[in-house]
Amino acid sequence: MLPKVDGYELLEYIKQMQDTPVIFITAKSQIKDKIKGLKEGADDYITKPFVMEELLARVEAVLRRYNKLSENICIDNITINSVARTVKKDNEKVDLTPKEFDLLMLLVQNKNTALYREIIFEKVWGEELEFETRTLDLHIQRLRRKLDWKDKIKTVYRIGYMLEID
Repeated sequence: MLPKVDGYELLEYIKQMQDTPVIFITAKSQIKDKIKGLKEGADDYITKPFVMEELLARVEAVLRRYNKLSENICIDNITINSVARTVKKDNEKVDLTPKEFDLLMLLVQNKNTALYREIIFEKVWGEELEFETRTLDLHIQRLRRKLDWKDKIKTVYRIGYMLEID
């Protein structure tokens, strides 16, 4: 619970700002509370406890409705269209496999952050890394080559990989 003000009062204040999406994250799980929050202007309502992946999916959905997620991501001479799932290098199409594209998007969405191999594998392949495999390393090598990002996709010793961009 918020100190000194409740979520509904805070929502009234936030609604005065233009185009600010609001997601209630609350312990109040009764239907009347959910209906009140949504009727008063919240874009979504999630009750505790919740799974982080669900929260992230709901945030992405709200941002899509507000057109706050960029469809095109430009990094140097690379343009990534996240909706069409296409990549261009110097305006020339780069053919990526679905897994390569998913891996690229994960790196872009977490730029300048070291990602553990296990996390990358779980997010891209949808399963836990149970034994040593070269699959991830091969996909990273292909991305580096296809995008000419040998200096941007860094190997982080004993951790995993990171997309390092300014």
